[in-house]
Amino acid sequence: MALFTVENLIAFLTLSALEIVLGIDNIVFIAIISNALPAELQSKARKIGLLLAMGTRILLLLGITWVMGLTAPLFSVLGHIVTGRDVVLLAGGLFLIAKSTFEIHEKIEPAHAGGHAAAKVRGFAAAVTQIAILDIVFSLDSVITAVGMSGEIVVMVAAVIAAVLVMMLFADAISHFVSRHPTVQMLALSFLILIGVFLVAEGLGRHIDRGYIYFAMAFSLLVELLNMRAKKASQG
Repeated sequence: MALFTVENLIAFLTLSALEIVLGIDNIVFIAIISNALPAELQSKARKIGLLLAMGTRILLLLGITWVMGLTAPLFSVLGHIVTGRDVVLLAGGLFLIAKSTFEIHEKIEPAHAGGHAAAKVRGFAAAVTQIAILDIVFSLDSVITAVGMSGEIVVMVAAVIAAVLVMMLFADAISHFVSRHPTVQMLALSFLILIGVFLVAEGLGRHIDRGYIYFAMAFSLLVELLNMRAKKASQG
């Protein structure tokens, strides 16, 4: 089968767009984590985080037999068949909820959050580790979807690389925007809790259409942007 065909081109463009959309939650998480680091390390952490995301997705694609094996039944709980994918999503969702809740607590009550300066000293390695862990969780569904849409591994890998390069272009701008506006930071953390709940629900066999999640995120962000504009107009 020829590689450069109209069918493969359509698959490449579709998968690239899909990877970018499914990477939105990843960018939000990377922005929140990296903004807690010293300024000189933030951009580096974001780039490493996105490179990890790209590497994770490519490795999962190359090990697609193992990934698809995660959909095989492991055991049953109260009539629900639990798979390896369910376990990963459940663990990732709980981690995301716990991490986001801790971040919200730290921002609301910084005096009780421990030594902030000490946290920044050991923050870079911890941030990269957390990003790497969540990358695996965020990658699973996009990889399984990619396999269902294209049979060419080269096309899938090319789409992942293209999507990550696009996300790299906007990651710094998104992170700076979130950092400058405390209310947007809280909104982003709330998004992450929502995504965590979504992952837990998926892990428990309760499917929720991602469209509802993204609509809620987009609507909340639009309301916040209108509030910011109204506040700026009243001050001007």
